[in-house]
Amino acid sequence: MNRRVTLVEVAPRDGFQPIGPFIPSEEKVAFITQANAAGLHRIELGSFVNPKAVPQMADTGEVLRRTAALPRLDAQVLVPNARGVADALAAGARHLVYVISASDAHNRSNVRRDTAVSIAEYGAVLQTLPAGIAIRLNVATTFDCPFDGRMDAGLVLERLAQMLAFRPDVEVGLCDTTGRAEPEQVGSLVRECLRRWGGTTRFAFHGHDTYGLGLANVSAAWQAGLECFDAAFGGLGGCPFAPGATGNVATEDVVWMFQRMGVETGVDLQELLGLATRAAALPGASPGGRVRTALASATRCA
Repeated sequence: MNRRVTLVEVAPRDGFQPIGPFIPSEEKVAFITQANAAGLHRIELGSFVNPKAVPQMADTGEVLRRTAALPRLDAQVLVPNARGVADALAAGARHLVYVISASDAHNRSNVRRDTAVSIAEYGAVLQTLPAGIAIRLNVATTFDCPFDGRMDAGLVLERLAQMLAFRPDVEVGLCDTTGRAEPEQVGSLVRECLRRWGGTTRFAFHGHDTYGLGLANVSAAWQAGLECFDAAFGGLGGCPFAPGATGNVATEDVVWMFQRMGVETGVDLQELLGLATRAAALPGASPGGRVRTALASATRCA
């Protein structure tokens, strides 16, 4: 097996977006700077969405501008539609994360349209993108929908095939939006995706830890052949449009697990732990993860 993975830090977007008290831009920039220094160079630092719907993301353009000079930083921004793409490009974004839900119910909750309409718009957007713009396609509710329950794998694969028909050479994030996926389900779908499209398309796993299976699902995706994983320092996160969904799998937990397995992450765990501890203490945050507490307890008992 490959002995190195790529981690995408999503706390500045997915982790911060459900927090009520507004986090000042300079504080967001400080978190991103510290994460980059700890070895997390791919960072989803915000989203271009309606600020009335997600007020915490209203300053994404400013955060993008202030972090542009950070060394080795690959700054990703989430966009849900053509308007978001236009705003992101105008702000100087070079790496877009276009999100479409496999579930119609969640897509309507998220962007007020059926999945088929979003897929068609995605295809049109791809035709207008300037050269040199990187694309990650995040398929939300890949495994489970907060409204419809467990997703039918056949439907997910059918809709993914429609999206990849426009452009197969993208990175696809398979997203457990609700945290209700389980390892066998994750491994099975990952293997089928790699069988069908693995020669051209890169795949990543985006998991939540709502029911305590986040790390197990990461491991299942790794065992099935994936090498790229989204995570959030401090276990922060949650989808405003997925009732009951809580934090992303904690980056520090993912790093600790892979290090124990002898898999290289490129991340300084000690630097990350300090960052995660500060993030967990943010007013209004709902932190998760286990490694911070376990290692702190071990230190006190030593």
